[in-house]
Amino acid sequence: MEGLLKCSVNYVPLTPISFLERAANIFKGRTSIIDGPSVKYTWEETHARCIKLASALCDLGISRGDVVATLAPNVYSMQELHFAVPMAGAVLCTFNTRHDSAMISVLLKHLEAKVIFVDQQLLKVAQGALDILTDEKAIPPLLVLIPESDNSSPATVNSSTHEYESLLESGDSEFAIRWPISEFDPISVNYTSGTTSRPKGVVFNHRGAYLNSIATFMLHEMSLWPIYLWTVPMFHANGWCLAWGLAAIGGTSICLRQVSPKLIFERIAEHKVTHMGGAPTVLNMIVNSPVCDRKPLPHKVNIMTGGSSPPPQIISKMEELGFRVHHIYGITEIHGPGTYCLWKPEWDSLPPKETYELKARQGVQNLCLEAADIIDPITMEKVPADGKTMGEIMFRGNTVMSGYLKDDEATEEAFKGGWFHSGDLAVKHPDGYIEVKDRLKDIIISGGENISTVEVESVLYNHPAVLEAAVVARPDNHWGQTPCAFVKLKDDSNNVSDQEIINFCRDNLPHYMAPRTVIFQDLPKNSTEKILKVVLREKAKAFGSLF
Repeated sequence: MEGLLKCSVNYVPLTPISFLERAANIFKGRTSIIDGPSVKYTWEETHARCIKLASALCDLGISRGDVVATLAPNVYSMQELHFAVPMAGAVLCTFNTRHDSAMISVLLKHLEAKVIFVDQQLLKVAQGALDILTDEKAIPPLLVLIPESDNSSPATVNSSTHEYESLLESGDSEFAIRWPISEFDPISVNYTSGTTSRPKGVVFNHRGAYLNSIATFMLHEMSLWPIYLWTVPMFHANGWCLAWGLAAIGGTSICLRQVSPKLIFERIAEHKVTHMGGAPTVLNMIVNSPVCDRKPLPHKVNIMTGGSSPPPQIISKMEELGFRVHHIYGITEIHGPGTYCLWKPEWDSLPPKETYELKARQGVQNLCLEAADIIDPITMEKVPADGKTMGEIMFRGNTVMSGYLKDDEATEEAFKGGWFHSGDLAVKHPDGYIEVKDRLKDIIISGGENISTVEVESVLYNHPAVLEAAVVARPDNHWGQTPCAFVKLKDDSNNVSDQEIINFCRDNLPHYMAPRTVIFQDLPKNSTEKILKVVLREKAKAFGSLF
């Protein structure tokens, strides 16, 4: 067909900035965010504040493509920075709040960040990182201090430090947004969690952020005006893109600086929360919380869980408390949620145990991801949909990252064969639903047999004394590897022995899959509550062979 045009009339680059512009007009009087008793803004006010903050960033010398970093928990300024930084034409990088000064200095140097916004409670960590950069003769970024929302600890600034609110107020309310020139311009850098290796800088573009924001609130079954409790860190995959996406549907953010069951129940009751999210360990905290910390839920609360496979028994207990669990699966490189366990009406009549097992599957791809499949990483052929044959989960689509920052080799390796390689092993069931079996690096090979640590962990969680569990490989001179279980017991179960745990597993698993070693300890986690198996793997390796 001739005479057809692609022009400004029928095309503009996709960007989540447009969500805020629309929200300021359509949802202007609706509450956008609540952070404690002192901070409450409407969408109109949030938009005005972001305009001024973007202007102030430009006045600090921020140019198009510069990186602005943050080191902060789930506070109101984090939502504002998700919009203000790209409105200034810059790229946002949100740091994991559990990083130490040494790691922050490495990442700042890698990013060449020009500015870092730091929460008052994390100032010591940030200052330590800047001191390291100075000692290395590197140029440290400008520091902007974010005060606590209740002003309980007034911000202390000096000539080299700016204060968040003062900086924002210095901005021009008539500032013209620096819209992306291309929808493939970078909008954010997210460093991988480092649960299995050193963090890598994952670069996302405006188009992917826009589409995954929509996909996430759709798979979370959010309608207009949800009330969302921030238990997922906003620094993690941009809060699964809901840091932007809530603006599209006029949602209200309820900030939560620290995750605890008591605070979760209090905020749900106080604000009539409709949706929240969290790793399975957060769900585990909730179901094992003291009865005195709980409050009746005002209605069914939708909770989206991902990051690792939730044991079916945890899903069951959450739903008994009045939560409705949505199971998702994703990784940083696809901007968080990529697949979800789409419920089928015919499952309604199944026995409860069977339905919870089905809910523990990772399901099907979201609307904005072109393809998610299980592929043999050697032959690059799709594996049979028989629920048994394992392959690697691979992705294609608009929400896949642009690449790893300054690491062409790692990007090419990840995109090998025309698919993004997740590093996760899974099977595909006859109905097309995916079920994750393990990380490629976590699979245990014992006497030539593959052992899924996820399956062993699921059995461990069935033991009434087990609060948390993680299974890794321990070297074995005869079998090559054997399962080693790290277990945290419930407070009232300290008399349980390692042999009791081993026997329980042998009663519920093929014997070769049962752990031969059980270690009782607290489990190390990152700030998204994922268990750090890399730490446990090194510990098990140091044990050496059992015999």
